[in-house]
Amino acid sequence: MRERDISKGFLGTGFKFPIQVDPSTGRMKTSSHEEDIKEAIGIILNTRKGERVMNPDFGCGIHEFAFGTTDFTTLSLMRKEIIDALVMWEPRIDEIEVTIDDSQSEAGKVIINISYVVRSTNNPFNLVFPYYINEGYGDNI
Repeated sequence: MRERDISKGFLGTGFKFPIQVDPSTGRMKTSSHEEDIKEAIGIILNTRKGERVMNPDFGCGIHEFAFGTTDFTTLSLMRKEIIDALVMWEPRIDEIEVTIDDSQSEAGKVIINISYVVRSTNNPFNLVFPYYINEGYGDNI
């Protein structure tokens, strides 16, 4: 039991995203463990490269495909950008698999499915990220 607690500690705790205040304590809400990882992935995917002045490489390049076509090449490049960003910026996950469902592309939306394994617990997770290619943004996760 003690080992599990130690491994969960590696997963960390961070501010809840989007930022929220706990009305009962007046302090910032936090998220921990797998929830913190999920929110970090959302931050990575929703941040454009160059958006953070002090860390211009942070983020994901999927925003470069906004207003573009949803052909095989574009979807393959989007998939590569997502995998590269997660490998670079989220060290707590492994075995990242990304599939993109373009069945709703006529409506300007693609569904990005991300499967990953949390390194310290070896637990698999799946995340669905709707991306609006005509607007160039994704939903909060």
